[in-house]
Parts: sequence; C-alpha cells; structure tokens
Amino acid sequence: MKVDSNIKIVAAISLLLVFLSISISLINFSVSLNAKQKELKTRSLPLSVDNISTEIQRNIVQPNLISSIMAHDTFVQHWLLHDEDDTTKIKNYLETIQKKYGMFLTFLVSEDTLRYYSQKGFVEKLNPDKPDNQWYFRFKNEKQGHEINLDYNDKFSNSMIMFINHKITGSDGRLLGATGIGMRMSYIDDILKRFRTQYQFTVFFINKTGKVILREREVNKLKNISDIPNLDHIKNQIFSKSKKVLEYSNKGQRFLLNTQYIPELDSYLIVQAKLDDFTKQVRRTFYLNLSISLVITLIVTLFVLAIVRRYNSKLEYFAHNDPVTKLKNRRSFNEYFDSLLPQYQRHNHHALSLIFFDVDDFKKINDELGHQVGDNVLARIGQILLSNFGDSNLIARWGGEEFIIALNDTSLNEASAIAEKLCTKIELDPVLNELGGKPITVSIGVTTCKKSDTQDSIFHRLDDAMYAAKKGGKNKVVSD
Repeated sequence: MKVDSNIKIVAAISLLLVFLSISISLINFSVSLNAKQKELKTRSLPLSVDNISTEIQRNIVQPNLISSIMAHDTFVQHWLLHDEDDTTKIKNYLETIQKKYGMFLTFLVSEDTLRYYSQKGFVEKLNPDKPDNQWYFRFKNEKQGHEINLDYNDKFSNSMIMFINHKITGSDGRLLGATGIGMRMSYIDDILKRFRTQYQFTVFFINKTGKVILREREVNKLKNISDIPNLDHIKNQIFSKSKKVLEYSNKGQRFLLNTQYIPELDSYLIVQAKLDDFTKQVRRTFYLNLSISLVITLIVTLFVLAIVRRYNSKLEYFAHNDPVTKLKNRRSFNEYFDSLLPQYQRHNHHALSLIFFDVDDFKKINDELGHQVGDNVLARIGQILLSNFGDSNLIARWGGEEFIIALNDTSLNEASAIAEKLCTKIELDPVLNELGGKPITVSIGVTTCKKSDTQDSIFHRLDDAMYAAKKGGKNKVVSD
C-alpha cells in the first residue's frame, strides 16, 4: 500500500511537471507567434514590398518607360507620317533601342499600312483575321494608352513574351500606330520566382478590373483577384492608391495581402504572404522545446521513480530484516510464526520446536571492546545460524543480543541436541574468539509447541528456559 501510495505521488508530480512544461511551452509559443506576426505585418512585409517595388521599378517599370519614350519620340511620329517607305531608318532605330536596353524585342506597328516592324526590319502585315494579330486591333480600340500583355509569338521562338504596348498619336490626337518592347517571360518569371524563394511572397500584378496581368506562370495560376475566396470584405480596399496590409483566411490558412499602386504601370502590385510560411521556425522551436521539456520530465520522473523504488525496497528490507546480522527481525519472525503455528496445531503429528538464546555478558563486550566489536560479534553469529539452518524465515534476531530459531518437524529432544551443538559451535568459533579475545558463549532455552499453545504461552516458556540457563551458569541449554 505504501509503495502504491508513493507511486501515485510520483505520478501526480510527473503530471504536474508535464502540465507545467506544456503550459510554459504554449505561453512561449503564443508570445513568439504574436511577435512574429506583428513583426511580419508592421516591418518585414512592408520592407520587403519596398524591396520588391524597387526591383519592379528597375526590371519592369523601366521597360515601360522605354516603351513610352518610343511612343512619344518625334522621330517615330515623323517617320510614320512621312518616311515609312524607308524601312532601314525604323529598323536601325528599333535595333538601337533593343541593344541599348537589352530588350528581347522592340517593335512598331503602322496604323496606315498595318505593317509590323521589329529590330530585324519588316516582319509582316497585320490581318484582323489572324489570331496572333488580333492584339493590335483590340488594343487600338481600348481607351487606355498602354497595356501589359502576355502572349506567344510564333515570329520570335514561339515563347511566352511580356509585351508592353503604347499607342502612338499625332499632334492632332489621331492614332498613328503602336510601339513597345517585349521581354521573354522566363526573365520575368525569374524575378517573381526570386521574390517567392527569397522572401516567401507570392507576387503578381492586377489591373483596375482585378485581372491578373503578370504572375509566375508555373506556380501561380490565378487569373483574377476575385477568384480568391473570402476576399469580399477587403476587395474594395485592394484598389486603393495608398499602401495597405490586409488579412484574410482561406481553407483554414491565414494570409496577408500587401497592395501598392504602381502609377507607371497603372496597375496594382499584390504581395501575398501565407502566415504559416513565416511561423514555421516558431512552430519548430515550440515542438522542439516541448519535446525537450517532455523528455526531461520523463527522465526526472524515471529518476525519481527509481529513487522511490530503491527507497521503498530498502524500507521493505529493513521492515523485515536486521541490517547487522542479515537475519529476519522480530516482526518478520512473528508474522511467519503466526501462519506456521495454526498449521502445526491442525496437524499435531508434526512437531514444532523453538530455540531461543542470548549472548552471555554481551554488555561487557560492548563496554570493554566497543559497540563496533559487539556488532561484529552479532554479525558473525548471524553467519553461523544461516550456514547451519536452511530456511532463513525460521531464523531471526529477536532483539539486542537475543536470537530465535523455529525447527519444523523437530521434537523437543532433537531440538535440545541441535541447541547443544550450536552452543558448542559458537563457543569454539575462531572468529568469535578473535573478536572477543576469549570464547564467546550463549545461554539457550528450548521448547516444543503444544496443541493448546498460543504464541504468548510459547514465548513465555522459551523466555523462562533461557533465563534458567543464565541462572544455571550460562553457556548451557535448558529445555521446557
């Protein structure tokens, strides 16, 4: 019962340690998570958007400006009005722009002749019935003066190209044609991919209607901002000329949207961040700390449990054994004899005898030679008893210098003979003689159990017999 009680205490302490570990880890996780999210909203995301905007200015806005400059160049306008027959001039002009700024393509379309030119010269005459020519006829009928368009062009490696188109108008406002530049989409993809891998942001552009006009093709399949679920409550805020950091949820995931209007492109830069991508390290740290705490708690629990078990084992041992002689103690002997006596009384054809003895003049040994020698004498007597009597449950140190032995299936005469031999053996033992400096003797009382006996009556006879041996001169055996 005591062992179970101690184990319950250890279990309760362990549960408290586990609860404390989990609670502290959860509190630290919550604080770290909130701090990370706040840092993302107020610093990391806006700062990264500024960096991204700078990249856009350098890599996308600049080509748009180049295209705009071409559309407003008086040379281009004059050529369209007066010199279109001289194709070498426009070829050289487009080639110069293409090489100077490292563009993949520079082009020009004449409204009067519908002729399409590139840095390589005349390419083709546009036809509204041809699918890859329809862009121009659509574009010239739109209100805006420029556009960003993603398209394939079989005249140029049949690869995806980002075209930045600008209308060319005369001084009277008449449409003269269109000009612009083309960049391979792989180049744009590399920029957007770097934003995703370096900053962990999904970057794309939308126009004023919400249509996605620029995105990372292989990763982002979004065609319109309205295709993102759960944006209704913040949709109007997206189309703001001022910077915004907006939050929404989708399929159990939380997202941040940072929007910034880019006037040069007349479009909105959208930077999307999934919060989980930025809290992975916080979560990993939480799981690591929690695991370490639980492991430490387990180790502490096992250590405490081992100590408690060892302590209980020692308590259990000392509760039934004598530490000096390594024999059973009086309590253990009484418990065992309590079960042994009724068996004898039910089957009285089995004799049960007891030997009870006391070391003669033991007080004198302690006084003259010291208690350590006295303990050594008792220990040696314990060794003699263990070596001469088989069942250790039937041998015990009764208390002080007194010992008791129960002999099963042994008559009084047999027990007396055994006691005589024990008396002689102790007297002649060389170890005891060396410890005491002379022979050490014992006085022994012997009795056998009767059917009407109680434990008290048996021990009373034993005690009387042993004291009779003392009074009779010691170093002798008396039977009762």
